[in-house]
Amino acid sequence: MTPIGRIGEPSETGAVAAFLASSDSSFMTGGEVFADGGLAQV
Repeated sequence: MTPIGRIGEPSETGAVAAFLASSDSSFMTGGEVFADGGLAQV
């Protein structure tokens, strides 16, 4: 299990991809975005 306590839904991963593809992420440069429910933090 992940620290968030559940498996992610495909729509949640899609929302991250949509954000990164949109102009809302225009100020992000070279950052890493993990859509893994906190697993990378363990």
